[in-house]
Order: sequence, then C-alpha cells, then structure tokens
Amino acid sequence: MSAFLAFINPYNATGQLSYPFALLYWFGMVLFGSTSANFAMDLYEKAFSNGHVIGRLAVGAIVSALVVTGFIVAVEAAYITAIPMRYWPQLYALVLVIALALTVIGYFIDQTYAGSADSADPTADGLTAFMQRLPIKYRTATLHAISSEDHYLRVHTSAGEEMILMRLADAVRELGSASGLQVHRSWWVAKAGIADKKRENGRSLLILKSGTQVPVSRSYRARAKDAGLIN
Repeated sequence: MSAFLAFINPYNATGQLSYPFALLYWFGMVLFGSTSANFAMDLYEKAFSNGHVIGRLAVGAIVSALVVTGFIVAVEAAYITAIPMRYWPQLYALVLVIALALTVIGYFIDQTYAGSADSADPTADGLTAFMQRLPIKYRTATLHAISSEDHYLRVHTSAGEEMILMRLADAVRELGSASGLQVHRSWWVAKAGIADKKRENGRSLLILKSGTQVPVSRSYRARAKDAGLIN
C-alpha cells in the first residue's frame, strides 16, 4: 500500500520528493495508521462483541485518520513549516478519505486470505488446527475454554493453561466446527470442559473442570440456554 501511494502521490502530498523518500514518508503514515486502526478495531470488538463490521471499520478509519493527521502535522512542523490549526480539519477530512479506502481494502484482503486459508484443506478439523498452535505438551490435551486477555488468548486445557498471540474472534472462527460456544465477549467454552453450572447474584456461571468460573453474559445467555449449558 505504501508503494502504491508513493507512486500515485494523492493530493501531491510528497511534492517533488524522489520515489524512495516518498515511499519512506507513506510507509510511516501507513504504519502509524494501520497500527492505530487495528488497536481501535480491537477495542471496538471487545466493547461491542455483536457490533456490525461497518461500525468496526468506521472506528478504525476515524482513529487512523486522527493519528495520521497528527503524524503529518508533526512532520511538517519539524522539517518544513507548521500547518496552521485552521487547516487541520481540512487535512483530517482528506486523510479520512484515504483511511476509509485503505481500511476497507485491508478488510477485503483479510477476508480473501482467510477464505483461501479455510478452503485450502476442506477436511481439516478446526479444533485440531487450533491445538497445533500450542506447545507440544498441550496438543493432545482436552480443550476446556479460551479467554481473551488484550491481544492474547489464555487457552484452558486438561493439561493446564497456555498463552498464545491470537484474537478471540479468529479463534472462535477457527473452532467453528468444535463442540463449544462463545458465552461472553471474552470467553469461549468447550462442552467437554464444563463440570458444573450455577447462579450467583443473578449471574449465570459455568464451572470448568479446573474449577475456573466462566461468566455467561446477557447477550449470550439465550444461545447458552439453547445449547443446554445453563437453565
């Protein structure tokens, strides 16, 4: 994306800079923009687990445009001349157009990649594939649950717990064929990992075989009830 933007030079942003320097400039903006967009979209996904993808992309683009606008203002002030504050809203609007386009393009690239990866082996078992992400000692264990902690997942198994770098949404998608259910924005549980259930202060809780208590949120309560996990 940086190479393409450096080539087309939208809004004549890099002026007469040679291509290598223009590439470096756009690389910085894409790096800051994509990192901030991913961070914002992860927060949105945690806050609104059932949120629409359009909302997620919009939040990513808006935050990304803010960060990139700040990046441009800082670079211009340091190396050329300060941009007057009255022009910042106009600059933000121009950046937002590019941020929206790149966010949407990135989303479709991600979906295409995920689709090709999923179709590479139609007989692949999602649970087996997921367990292969763990160290060898856990791969033959029984999966009890997974819980989200920032950008990591805590994987609860019959052999203990292990942390891996993965988003909960991606793990749930990979475990689609496994016998389990997402019961909270931060929890997915396997039916084989549940030892008991209880109500406490009006909340439904699932007790894993390890003794860990898993909350069932109101937004997932109906699905958990239909699956027979709670009463």
